[in-house]
Amino acid sequence: MRERVTSEWTFLTNHAHVLVCIDRDPTQRTRDIAAAVGITERATQALIADLVTAGYVTRTREGRRNVYTVRTESPLRHPLEWHRTVGDLLALLDPSRSTGTATKGAATSHRS
Repeated sequence: MRERVTSEWTFLTNHAHVLVCIDRDPTQRTRDIAAAVGITERATQALIADLVTAGYVTRTREGRRNVYTVRTESPLRHPLEWHRTVGDLLALLDPSRSTGTATKGAATSHRS
């Protein structure tokens, strides 16, 4: 069994952590995402706004709740990663997920 190492940095940013949470449960409350990532609700709202503005996530209202859709076909932002999509990243982090394919209400990939 691997021992968890507590460190002050991680390989993924909070943007990626929020994206993973949204992908796993598109109806999750901001409060629950914040708790899972270990940041404030306000920071979570700002990160979600960044992801929506950049086109990685869409937000729709259903009653009093937001429902999010991850655009899995979107390319990653950094030049070293442009050849990969958000769906590829999510598949790496959740092997039960198909590469580049949407699950749990996420947008479908349009890869060739």
